[in-house]
Amino acid sequence: MVRARHLALMVLLAFMVLFSLSYILSSNHPANPLNRDVVGTSSGLDKSGSSSSFGEFGLSDNILHGDSIAPRLENATAKAELGRATWKFLHTMMARYPENPTEDDQTALRTFMHLFGRLYPCGQCAEHFRMMLQKYPPQTSSRNAAAGWACFVHNIVNERIHKPEFDCNTIGDFYDCGCGDEDKDQKTEGEINVELNREG
Repeated sequence: MVRARHLALMVLLAFMVLFSLSYILSSNHPANPLNRDVVGTSSGLDKSGSSSSFGEFGLSDNILHGDSIAPRLENATAKAELGRATWKFLHTMMARYPENPTEDDQTALRTFMHLFGRLYPCGQCAEHFRMMLQKYPPQTSSRNAAAGWACFVHNIVNERIHKPEFDCNTIGDFYDCGCGDEDKDQKTEGEINVELNREG
């Protein structure tokens, strides 16, 4: 019971740090170094017009590509629970990602994944995840691209730990995004008028 609380606190703390960093680095917060050095954070250009050290995000390489912050997680049970919860979270996030994301949406997801690779509470797992990010960068052009990428990297992890692979065509059946059938239940005004005309 105590270990479960410890794990929950670690996860909560990691997400609080992640969201705090995301807020500081993506807003007009005075602590954001980008507000002093970069003209237009989406362009990633410094005042001279040249590309910043990590122009894709407008951040320095140290922030997104440093070492793992957490130490190795020795408890196999806690590691497995954390892994299952993490994959549920990531697949749900990808299922809720916009179909047609803006440039800011895409940058936010790429930045999140790189920060996640540093902040994940299992240091060894975080290191493996960062190696995958280097080899297979996050795909952020659409919901399908992001969900397909998440399934692909999940299968790489599953292969490494000798677990069965997911069928990426049906992963949504395994990881329910909680969306329900809201898209199917919503009808356009034209569809409603056609139905009313048929009934009336």
